[in-house]
Amino acid sequence: MASGKILRQLVKAGAVGDTDAFRQASEAIIREERQKQHHLLANDLEQILYGGSQRVISTATRGLSERIPVDQERGLPLLGLRDPARGLEEVVLAEENRQVVEDILEQHHRADVLRSYGLRPVDKILFCGPPGCGKTLTAEVTGTELSLPLALIRLDSVVSSYLGETAANLRKVFDFIDSTPMVALFDEFDALGKERADASEHGELKRVVNAVLQMLDAYQGKSLIIAATNHEGMLDSAIWRRFEEVLVFGLPTREQLAQLLTIKLRGVRRDFELDDEQVLSYFSEMSHADVERVLRHAIKDMILKGEEFLQLRHIEKAQQRELNRKRQLSGV
Repeated sequence: MASGKILRQLVKAGAVGDTDAFRQASEAIIREERQKQHHLLANDLEQILYGGSQRVISTATRGLSERIPVDQERGLPLLGLRDPARGLEEVVLAEENRQVVEDILEQHHRADVLRSYGLRPVDKILFCGPPGCGKTLTAEVTGTELSLPLALIRLDSVVSSYLGETAANLRKVFDFIDSTPMVALFDEFDALGKERADASEHGELKRVVNAVLQMLDAYQGKSLIIAATNHEGMLDSAIWRRFEEVLVFGLPTREQLAQLLTIKLRGVRRDFELDDEQVLSYFSEMSHADVERVLRHAIKDMILKGEEFLQLRHIEKAQQRELNRKRQLSGV
């Protein structure tokens, strides 16, 4: 059982939404359990802390949540807010992408210097590439590094069946992100910015694309807009010019795979080296999300079997499960 002092620190940090203090107290508990040789519990806690989806919601974000705009047709919120927790050290990027992200972060950290010269930091970025290659994670990391909440624009709410309502919903979203600093992620952006020359598309969608272009042109707000798409070839040619930076994401290289395994297996005891060719071969042609899913299944297998060390057989079993999953999905 963790000491009373650390437990009090943990509860206090959670109650006030102090994510740094919460992480420090959690890490202290993990160290205590490992010193007591409670390795399975320590591994499980480490997975929850570093790989889980739960977030400590700050008071500031809770206040913003009360003002989220809604769709007039169905009353659905047009975006969701959360406090990002993962930092730059948690994401594996191609070197050119990392340099761009670090440059954008520096521009925002020193925005007052730029403004003194009549300049603004980059505020519109486009992420493109296949699914599961880190686009959403990079947006979250950007929010963490800038100490800003992450707004996930809900396209299922924004896109309306009523004539003109989609553009009206977009205006509400832009007005909201204009007023308060945040990182605003428009995922599946091709749904809003599809090529207008496509003869199969009806006039309403073309009007939506026109509205998006106009709003991006006019945007001078306080937030950083990130648009992400898995289908960049579907975007209207005029969309590209509205973004100051474009980052292309791809499958991880051998070096990036080794980095990814180091991050995801942090704190997990294992009997193999992470840069071993046999280990890396299990993840050939997999996206970042695929790799994380395989490792998660492998670690669960280890824990449920009561074993303290992750072994190659756990990895191989989880990899075969992932390959079977992909074969089933490809046949759908």
